[in-house]
Amino acid sequence: MSLLTKIAAVATVGIALSLSLQASDLVKRGEKIFNTKKIGNCLACHAVNGKDINNPGNLGPKLSGLANYPEKYLYDKVYNPYTTNPISAMPPFGLNGVLTPEDIKAVVAYLKTIK
Repeated sequence: MSLLTKIAAVATVGIALSLSLQASDLVKRGEKIFNTKKIGNCLACHAVNGKDINNPGNLGPKLSGLANYPEKYLYDKVYNPYTTNPISAMPPFGLNGVLTPEDIKAVVAYLKTIK
């Protein structure tokens, strides 16, 4: 194995590790937004399968299987749920400016961890 090949392999591992850490940070941020009353407050309406959440609400559906949903669908649902359900009780967190696009991406990253 040449020196150049070894350097490329090390760089690839480093990039993968960096992306993994960034993804982990994004998931943590999304979970915080989901669980914090003064930010997203998603837990006021949603329980989550397999997650230990203190006193989740039951107005919205219990969230499960979201790891299988496309990211765009989840993003659009948080941004403006009325596009797929005009009578949704869920507020349009992005459309009304409660969450920034970056906040919504973090929430989606967290939602994608829900089996």
